[in-house]
Amino acid sequence: MNSFHSKPNTFVNHVHLKVENLIRSLEFYQNLMGFQVLNQSGKKAVLTANGITPLLTIEQPEDNIPKQMSTTGLYHYALLLPTRKDLGKLITRLLNEQYPLQGASYHGTHDALYFQDPDGNGIEVAVDTEPSTWRDKTGEMDFSKNGPMDVESVIAAANGERWNGIPEGTIIGHIHLHVSDLEKTKEFYHDGLGLDIVMDIPNQAVFFSSGGYHHHIGTNIWNGKNAPKPAPNSVGMLFYTLVTPNEETRKSMVKKLEALDYRVTEKKGELFTEDPSGNRILLYC
Repeated sequence: MNSFHSKPNTFVNHVHLKVENLIRSLEFYQNLMGFQVLNQSGKKAVLTANGITPLLTIEQPEDNIPKQMSTTGLYHYALLLPTRKDLGKLITRLLNEQYPLQGASYHGTHDALYFQDPDGNGIEVAVDTEPSTWRDKTGEMDFSKNGPMDVESVIAAANGERWNGIPEGTIIGHIHLHVSDLEKTKEFYHDGLGLDIVMDIPNQAVFFSSGGYHHHIGTNIWNGKNAPKPAPNSVGMLFYTLVTPNEETRKSMVKKLEALDYRVTEKKGELFTEDPSGNRILLYC
């Protein structure tokens, strides 16, 4: 795990998804992507890259309905691979399987491949560039280098090696959410959770991070300002886990959130909250 995704930073390490058909989802996540199943019971499976650490949980709720569009919720979660070589092997694997891809971008801070799981849950698979190149002469994060990924170069980095499943060092790099109101979102994530605002695109998106990372959490209103929450039984994200540096910091977060009139509830010893758009978060320590 790199320094941006370890304490004392605040970062995302797990995403819990609702799917329409668990068997179909396992065919994708286990057989195509190459996740290991850490444990499985009933209509729920926990997926891992290293056989120890949960990265994704996929669950088939009763009476579920297909993913609702034009709502708040998950835009995509990002799997951060250890090397560019790994990304090249995955791209080759997906192209050989003729799996539909949505895009491939170079953001300066990272290369990013975009696609969806069988339920329409967005996935980004990324590889970070050298952090020393992320900032401009003023020390601000430089997001001006956006453009298409040099796909041929990334594939060439694989040296013809085959994809053998999600590499052990893979982590959740960030999560990107559809929200309904950017000002309330900034209040929640910046004032409440204490994350830094690294990019603010008026009337579009706001990105947050901890410890100088390009972003741990992205938010946008691309589904429309004041977009509604999805139905509880809609396919999509159930919650994501936000790792806090220590218990003292978590208590401080709870106090600030409650002062801003955001509820924090305890369930079996775990602390949950919701951002202003209904995106559910487990505050983990």
